[in-house]
Amino acid sequence: MRRTLAVILSLSSLLAISLTALSPARAQTYPNRNITIVVPFPAGGLTDIPVRLLAQIMQDKLKVNVVVENKPGGSGVIGASYVLRSDPDGYTLLANAVADTQNLFYMKIPYNAAKDFKLIAKIVDGPPLVMLVNRNSPFKTVADVIAEAKAHPEKVSFGTSGYATSPFIALNEMNILAGVKIEAVPFHSTGDATAALISGAIQGMFTAASTGRSMVDGGQVRALAVAGPTRLTMWPDVPTMQESGFADFNYNGFVGLTAPAKVSPEVVAVLNKAVNDAIHSELFETRMAKFSMTVPDTAKNKPEDYQAFFEALTARQGTLAKSIRAMAARPAAK
Repeated sequence: MRRTLAVILSLSSLLAISLTALSPARAQTYPNRNITIVVPFPAGGLTDIPVRLLAQIMQDKLKVNVVVENKPGGSGVIGASYVLRSDPDGYTLLANAVADTQNLFYMKIPYNAAKDFKLIAKIVDGPPLVMLVNRNSPFKTVADVIAEAKAHPEKVSFGTSGYATSPFIALNEMNILAGVKIEAVPFHSTGDATAALISGAIQGMFTAASTGRSMVDGGQVRALAVAGPTRLTMWPDVPTMQESGFADFNYNGFVGLTAPAKVSPEVVAVLNKAVNDAIHSELFETRMAKFSMTVPDTAKNKPEDYQAFFEALTARQGTLAKSIRAMAARPAAK
């Protein structure tokens, strides 16, 4: 019995050593088949655009096909839920965006994006939101909009792309900070809202800078402010919301790469390097600049950096959501 037990223990030890030795080997073989990046929004959108170019460059570097698959719906929830149900092996990834820091506070969702996913790397920052008004509007500055909203509380209305979206939240934060109650008019899409703005049915709206650029440059609307950290090179005379008196007002979008939380650290390291190498190529940076997007510094784009950024923004969105609900319960100022 003693000899048998000794043999069993010896075999167990050898098996443990073998498995330990195999772990780095497995990491070295990743990836060895197609990688799928799920974009939880429609093709051609501001999340999809950088991810498709990223995938093209990454597959050249990783020597495997990197496929982009769109699974839109539910403000990104359908695609994210699909990825969470997949094996955490690094072959099914999710492109996440600002909606993942907001959804938790406005709808019931089956996950917590900051905890149930492993954040790998940020892909791009931007584009920021911009405040637009009709070209025939008397408003020349943000202060003009606020003054009118204070003088006529029920007269000024801004279009949004729906409840819990960045334009909706930005408008409500402006209302809170300025002590006004500009009406938020929901539309089925950004296109519907911009059509209403051009026709004069609404007085203003927040939208992504890249979306509003053609309308501003074509003279259909005016840009009053950039809701990002800095002015845009394409509109150097348009001030930021912070310059217009709204401290810390920042609605700069982002897109990042994530995986189910149980993905191995070795796979995360491979993907983080692949992302950083790809986004700092001349092709990627030049193409993204056309959409008012920038790439993060590699030294500040480790998984822990992205995690800290994501958690801080999620906490801020939670605070804003409470303030928005409290404001909605109050009557407009007279």
